[in-house]
Amino acid sequence: MRQITKESVNAFLEVKPFNKQNMKVEVLPNVTILKLFGNAIAYRYNDPERTLSITNCGWQTNTTKERLNALLSALNMGGISQRNWNWYLNGKEWDGSLIDL
Repeated sequence: MRQITKESVNAFLEVKPFNKQNMKVEVLPNVTILKLFGNAIAYRYNDPERTLSITNCGWQTNTTKERLNALLSALNMGGISQRNWNWYLNGKEWDGSLIDL
């Protein structure tokens, strides 16, 4: 795992602003947003349940998959795999659209 991935995921989970290279974490009053190249790929809502939503924003790249997998792994929420150009989230085919976990 790349250092930038570790740093950005840690900042996201700790609800701390972060901006380095192609990664950014924005902390707003009710949501923390993880961005890759300006695209919001994860949202964590600041409520008691701390709902997490993820998306690939239409970019099925190894970098997007790495960032999301690092986040899911840190939260023990499974992961994303790829077979025959299709992405799978926790074993179920996933088109990358916004999903609540």
